[in-house]
Amino acid sequence: MAKSKKQLTVFLLLMINLATVLSIRNWPITAMYGYTSIFYLLLSVVFFFIPCALVAAELATLFPKKGGVYVWVREALGHRLGFVAIWLLWIENIVFYPIILSFVSAAIAYVFFPHLAGDPIYICGMIIIVFWILTIINFRGIRFTGRFSTFCVVMGTFIPTALILTLGALWMFSDKPFMISLETTPLLPNFTSISTFTVLTGILLGFAGIEMPAVHAGDVNNPKKNFPIAILLSAGIIVTLTILGTLCIAIAVPHDKISLVAGAMEAMSIYLNQYGLGVLMPVVALLMAIGALGGVSSWIVGPCKGFLAAAEQGDFPPFMQKTNKHDMPHVLMIIQGVIVTGLAFLFPYMSDPNSSFWMITVLSAQLYIVMYILLFITGIVLKYKKRNAQRPYAVPGGIAGMWIIAGLGLIGVTFSLVIGFFPPPDVKVESLLFFESFLAIGIISMVGLPFLIYSLRRPSWKPKLKQ
Repeated sequence: MAKSKKQLTVFLLLMINLATVLSIRNWPITAMYGYTSIFYLLLSVVFFFIPCALVAAELATLFPKKGGVYVWVREALGHRLGFVAIWLLWIENIVFYPIILSFVSAAIAYVFFPHLAGDPIYICGMIIIVFWILTIINFRGIRFTGRFSTFCVVMGTFIPTALILTLGALWMFSDKPFMISLETTPLLPNFTSISTFTVLTGILLGFAGIEMPAVHAGDVNNPKKNFPIAILLSAGIIVTLTILGTLCIAIAVPHDKISLVAGAMEAMSIYLNQYGLGVLMPVVALLMAIGALGGVSSWIVGPCKGFLAAAEQGDFPPFMQKTNKHDMPHVLMIIQGVIVTGLAFLFPYMSDPNSSFWMITVLSAQLYIVMYILLFITGIVLKYKKRNAQRPYAVPGGIAGMWIIAGLGLIGVTFSLVIGFFPPPDVKVESLLFFESFLAIGIISMVGLPFLIYSLRRPSWKPKLKQ
């Protein structure tokens, strides 16, 4: 049994991190802004990605056991807010799963059934089938999941990324036309209009998740040493590839033709056709679908394991505390699958793909942002509450360093929370009132629901002998 609890090496955890966060699918959101995207990406790195990676690395080694965000926030801010934090981590993924899997469905259709790529019934069915297949795969245990993520990252992320970066470099050093220029998309945005910064919300969601693999800290060999190594190494890789990949899409695809849903596929098609390699497009589309599958697979189990830690504290009925022989929370994963199945049936009723994609993206990001606010506050609070606790990895600079790093993160996510209510100029929504009402109602209901659920828990739900 002891052996089964230490199944992840640094390499496998690195692969899970990359599968969780790195995705070509996210690059078109930023590519729409051309060279200005470099500014937005670097701003997101300073005010979100680096603070999140550093704070999560310290908290994961301070509490090297299962539970992740749930345990951290509970120890700092109390049981109730710990439950709210893991709920938000879980529910924002539930909201976003159908959108991610619609990308996978379209890519698979492009390879095998091109005429079905835009068929809402086909996409709905594929979302349901693919999600349940990935759920069953995750029943096999964290080591199997780690290997599956490794395969998906190598085949579906590294290979397409290497291809698009290589073709993008060839494009830059040839006489091919650039779809962006410093005149039309300068390095700095228009600081007089807040709507120009709304892209930060989409970028944040694209970078989000670097803290999520912390729920596997208890499964890592020597977690106090290896977890921060994996999380910081993956952060560097993700940031570098995201900046380069975004520019490769921006220089090849005309600004007004970048699709938030299929922009990466469009860029790849343009590159391959320009160099006489169009015949490879179905293969590349399949590889990109595999990469997206790895990301979904990593997200399926992570929040559920955090939820399991909450269930084991009596926050859910006993039947939700069960795990299978591979120590996976199969009951919680089944409940998650049922909810995603229900949401998939709503997909055929979405209107404009870009506006629908953006609205769901922003709602997911806003829910995630509330969780990140709790996370950064937790980092500061635990610096005081656990002042003398051993920290094999700590944010540089002691208490002052934590205030600076977590403070930068709080500034970044709070700003993103506010500007998320302003749609970007290039995304058309039905009306500003509808857009803002959709977000407000979604945030209030999804943040309020865990407080209601927490109030309904019963003393009998808490296991008699745990820990």
